[in-house]
Amino acid sequence: MSELKGVIAPFTTPFSQDGAIDTGLIAGQVDWLLDNGVHGLAAGGSTGEGHVLDRGEYQNLIETTAEAVNNRVPLIAGIIANSTAEVAARGLSVKHLGVAALQITPPHYLFRPDDDAMVAHFREIHDTCGVPILIYNVVPWCYLSPDQLLRIMDEVPGVLGVKQSAGDMKLFADLMRRADPKNLIFSAVDALLYPTYQLGARGSIAAILTAAPGPSVKLWNAVIDQDWDTARDLHERLMPLWDAIGVDNMPSLVKYAQKLQGLESGYARRPTSPATDEQKQTVRAALQNLGLAS
Repeated sequence: MSELKGVIAPFTTPFSQDGAIDTGLIAGQVDWLLDNGVHGLAAGGSTGEGHVLDRGEYQNLIETTAEAVNNRVPLIAGIIANSTAEVAARGLSVKHLGVAALQITPPHYLFRPDDDAMVAHFREIHDTCGVPILIYNVVPWCYLSPDQLLRIMDEVPGVLGVKQSAGDMKLFADLMRRADPKNLIFSAVDALLYPTYQLGARGSIAAILTAAPGPSVKLWNAVIDQDWDTARDLHERLMPLWDAIGVDNMPSLVKYAQKLQGLESGYARRPTSPATDEQKQTVRAALQNLGLAS
């Protein structure tokens, strides 16, 4: 976990038109992201459509990705499932691959566990599989407050950090201000990565990193180097890309952005809708503004 920092790109899962995982496209995407300088990869999250994978497909995805990564950078295995037992089983199924952490959403169905049950959920998962956990705080109707996140990290030693999503900078600032220095707080506030880095984020795990990895790495480096003019310029040119992709069919749009940069990453799995012509024009214009498309 000590190596987890900087730009961790959430890998898109390549599907064929008939909906099968196209494992032949995985190694190419891994190399493309690493060639663009990312510091780590995350597979099976929201951008990776982890919510549509059965357990066998999930294990196949993580195994194939781990083989392609070949320990060059840390790999995070995302898990999106509602049952404590199912999350733990998926974590156990990939433990042998040496993943750096599991990125786990709170339960995302209609019913919300109370605070004690939420702590118990993460404790049982870690007790079962013994892999470090990052909480992926993204589910709107099960959003965990800074108080609850800090409690879980304090009471469950295996929960070492949080991927903080949604755009509420006050909540992000509260979490950063109150977290123990050992807690790893990553930003998933795609449009506002620049200020979250300035607030002390360990790095980012966000869809925009996978749609435009090169400029995203340059933004991180500019902040580290305190090159504020470059950082501000990249921030302002990345924001229109998030406006273009941050909608309901985001996986389709991230894959289209990758395609415009020469990477074949397949299709989104149904029922996610494909990119419309209007959406494609908006994505292309945002990439042109970043010098990534003709």
